Amino acid sequence: MPEPVRISRRRARQLAVMGQQLDAPRRRSIMEVVTGLTEVQMDPTSAVARTEHLVLFSRLGPSFRPAQLEGLLWQDRALFEYWAHIVPTADLPIHRISMTRYPQGPRKSREQLREWLRTNDVFVRYVLEELRRRGPLRARDLENRAHDAGRGGWRNDGTSVPEALEILWSQGRVMIVGRQGQQRVWDLASRSLPTVGSRPRAAGELVERQLRAGGVVKPDRLGFLFDGPMPGREQAIADLLRACVIVPIEVEGLQGRWVTHRDLLDAPFRGRTVALSPFDDLVSDRDRTEALFDMYYRIEIYVPKAKRRWGYFVLPVLRGDRLVGRFDPAFDRQANVLRVRSIHMQDHERPGDRDAVDRAIEELRRWLGADEVVATTR
Repeated sequence: MPEPVRISRRRARQLAVMGQQLDAPRRRSIMEVVTGLTEVQMDPTSAVARTEHLVLFSRLGPSFRPAQLEGLLWQDRALFEYWAHIVPTADLPIHRISMTRYPQGPRKSREQLREWLRTNDVFVRYVLEELRRRGPLRARDLENRAHDAGRGGWRNDGTSVPEALEILWSQGRVMIVGRQGQQRVWDLASRSLPTVGSRPRAAGELVERQLRAGGVVKPDRLGFLFDGPMPGREQAIADLLRACVIVPIEVEGLQGRWVTHRDLLDAPFRGRTVALSPFDDLVSDRDRTEALFDMYYRIEIYVPKAKRRWGYFVLPVLRGDRLVGRFDPAFDRQANVLRVRSIHMQDHERPGDRDAVDRAIEELRRWLGADEVVATTR
């Protein structure tokens, strides 16, 4: 392995921001963002907006409209949902690996799934036949004919149909093809996704794209699909190290092994100011967020209200290569106002940091189409 390049913690932050497409200028299209990030996590919590919408807003700005994303998902089929993420349809050959091997694996939960599938073979065939004959369908449009092997009887709790669809989804046999409110609409994958073969050098491609998206990454985080390691990941990492695409780095003040992409290492940095989703990949690794950005950040959605330190759905604010504060917003759709229940600035606040938070809040208001920002107290 080549000798690591020594960089400052500030430069490491810049690499992370550039990798996540949160530098300037803003990106131009949804496809550019999703392809560059490799995936966008989904979450229905909508105190402000769904997290996938916030992630795209942070990179595209107030011009982003959820209807554009829906068009790419449900009409153009350029994107699809898999494992609660949005991924490019062009990456289907990569995700077919997870689909083919699911639910293989040594974990007890996988063993139970395999047993459930064996016991419910007739039920699974019923679901697939109904989708073939009548689809697209919601879960509620299908009868619960499942047999719970673990309980030795028939289940009547209404969960077996959604569970079966989730399993078939993970196997790539059915796909989400639309939404009616919060309800997912399902159909056979053969009618909604193209037929694809294997992709040469898929492991190397995945590792390199994940490396670029992460900016500053621990090498043992590279080459993983949603359900586990990509076949050939270790060889791909070795090949990319040998080709100097993966560059080992030492980060000032940080322990452990880190790597970056050679194209990022010397790239110029231009920052901007933006609010981030709590699930944004820039901050989703809480330990890295604290080490790089000096922000202790946790989601308090499930913390009792009286025990919350920061708030229910707190959005960090990125200014350049620094996280300068956080605020707890709620979009009051009935009154059409953005309510801000608290603002917390970081220690060692610098001139202009509070103005940056105010600008981020105002940009969020404009994107949501709220009439005004109203400061409230918890």
